[in-house]
Amino acid sequence: MKSWKTTVLGISTILAAVCNVVSLLLDGNVNTNPDWTTTIAAVTSGFGLIFARDNNVSSEAAGAK
Repeated sequence: MKSWKTTVLGISTILAAVCNVVSLLLDGNVNTNPDWTTTIAAVTSGFGLIFARDNNVSSEAAGAK
């Protein structure tokens, strides 16, 4: 795993968004709804970070041709 820093941040972003939704859905209050727009944006950003390359990793080391 050459770009481990962005991968860890991406996974953390996705986990935080999913945990927030799960906690809001399971809190027992039927009037509490998750903000789905923010959740989708966070998960999309997390996937972008997973596939991103760290700044200190060269294109050749990352496998780009």
